[in-house]
Amino acid sequence: MTFRWLCGVLRVRGKTDLFLVFLFGAGFAALPVFALLPSLWGFAAASAVTYAVDEVLHTRAPAFVRRLAALQLTRTMRFAVRTVMLLALASRMGAPDTVLAAALAVFAAHFTLVILYTAVHHAIRRRRVLPVVVRNLDMSGAGIPQSPPALLYRRFLRKLLHLDLPAHAGLLAALAAGVWQPAGIGFALTAGLAVAAVAALFGQLRRARRTPPDDEVIAELNRQLAGYRPEVALYFSFASVSRDFMYQVNMWIETLERLDRRPLIILRERASFRYLGRTSIPVVCVPKADDVAQLELPELRVVLYPGNAGKNVHMLRVAEAKHVFIGHGDSDKLASSNRVSKVYDEIWVAGRAGRDRYQRVRHAISDSAIVEVGRPQLSSIRLHADHVPGPVPTVLYAPTWEGWSDDDCHTSLIPMGVALVEKLLAENVRVLYKPHPLTGKRSRVAAEADRAVRELLRADNERRDARDAQEAEAAIAAARPRLAEIQARLGELSGRLTGDDAQQLRDARVPAGDGEAEWHELRSEWHRLFWESRGPVRHQVILRQLPTLYDCFDQADMLISDVSSVVADFVASLKPYVLTNADDLPDEEFRAAYTTAGGAYLLDRACTRLPEILRSVREPAHDPMAPERRVLKEYVLGPDRPTSMERFNTAVNALAEKAAAEQAERLGEGEEQRVVVGA
Repeated sequence: MTFRWLCGVLRVRGKTDLFLVFLFGAGFAALPVFALLPSLWGFAAASAVTYAVDEVLHTRAPAFVRRLAALQLTRTMRFAVRTVMLLALASRMGAPDTVLAAALAVFAAHFTLVILYTAVHHAIRRRRVLPVVVRNLDMSGAGIPQSPPALLYRRFLRKLLHLDLPAHAGLLAALAAGVWQPAGIGFALTAGLAVAAVAALFGQLRRARRTPPDDEVIAELNRQLAGYRPEVALYFSFASVSRDFMYQVNMWIETLERLDRRPLIILRERASFRYLGRTSIPVVCVPKADDVAQLELPELRVVLYPGNAGKNVHMLRVAEAKHVFIGHGDSDKLASSNRVSKVYDEIWVAGRAGRDRYQRVRHAISDSAIVEVGRPQLSSIRLHADHVPGPVPTVLYAPTWEGWSDDDCHTSLIPMGVALVEKLLAENVRVLYKPHPLTGKRSRVAAEADRAVRELLRADNERRDARDAQEAEAAIAAARPRLAEIQARLGELSGRLTGDDAQQLRDARVPAGDGEAEWHELRSEWHRLFWESRGPVRHQVILRQLPTLYDCFDQADMLISDVSSVVADFVASLKPYVLTNADDLPDEEFRAAYTTAGGAYLLDRACTRLPEILRSVREPAHDPMAPERRVLKEYVLGPDRPTSMERFNTAVNALAEKAAAEQAERLGEGEEQRVVVGA
């Protein structure tokens, strides 16, 4: 407990990081001691340790480094402390006044040049912040200059501060030898290199001044959009965009790519690009509302919204298009039947259950505004009849997150998650644990429960037969290089661009159209290799984008989850699933409140029903909820024919034609009014 508490306070992840932190602290604590003794070799060793460990911690424990910065112990301050201690050592060892004065002058000049360099760097960066960022459109006509060389531009403070190394080494060498020429050489190198770096960056500032103004950049973007003529747009905004939220966009990419009409993705936060999945669709990020208003989209007919966000109003004002809320999953949460949805022209749901959910919000949503389109994303999920069980039952535990309120039953993790996993382990099942990406973001209690579940699974894996554990670790180690190789290639094929706004805009290109087949083949190979190397009995904690949630569905014999869209999606497999009833409501009341509970086994907070529920996996003939799941699947997700993709595409086409007809009618009425006025 003390170890975990200490790791939490210091923001480190394990024993190695904790050791490095103590080594780092000991090194800095030793500097004044060795400077005052004085001890030249002790100081040199402590100084070398602080240099080296500081760099390692930036890579291994960035959260700890950020904690230091919050305490005003920034990287610059740490370098200054090391320099002051060096001057104290030189004074205590009797260095001549001329050497001390020269050292003080050089180090002061070095820090002054660091400040100047930082100011010039910020000036360049401000000029290279553009009103839009683009993917999959050719913006070469905008005339954007090349980014400064990475040597000068990226992580510049780390490089510039380390220019003090020649001066430090020269002064230490001079103190050791008793002659002062090494100090002079070191001082000259530090000062000369710093001056050269600043001069080189000033040259880059002149180039940055050629960056075109915002209105010219937007004009070029409008020329590219005029050539592409988008008809359908997916519009997404969220207050705090990260990988945790971008799944709401990524889940719709493949569906958009298969539409009859030309799609466009419009994002509002720059960070979105970092986590956007692979796509050949043109993507435009427009952070400012005024710049959104300048986009020229005369043929845009349908705008799709996967989330409710305040910035949606900046697109909703486009009267020529029809606006549709498609959400990011069908669930029984209140957010899935929000009255705010009334601002949209239509609301698209998967099946009849979604329509009924909105109709329960009385006097809010018209029935004619609700369209059932299915869930195109679910077409690849393996059906229960095609699933081959492993040697032990595999249970996917996928709890939702704690939400924006303080209701501890929003997620089962807080009231019962740890006890549930303990009982699953006692039942000798394999657990795949995939928490919601936002788990623990708002609630410390949820974060602690999440860590406890992970520790239970790790410890249980270690308790297994040592020989099997060694073989499993060997298989994982053997697969790791190929998995890393595949992921690197997937990164190359993703279409993601690096650099600042200007560089991404400069590098944006129309996709060549190749690479899609390789992308899908590599994703399939990655998943096959991942599961084969992990074996059929060891527990897995799934936190990254790969393996995907739907691939976890295919591995599982049963799902245990909370009221969320994960359950509605799992229904497509027709496999047994469990809903947590942490409030211990009567079964009839719980099923009446939540549609997806109609085909679920219900688990009480104490998990007393768990052994009986697991019988449906161990004894497939004993699965009384199977008929209910078949009925529920069509009710929640719609019929199998026509396919969800066909229904979604039809809905887009129908609404686009309706928008075009209404616009033509408005133009006709306007022309008639002009004729009357002219007569």
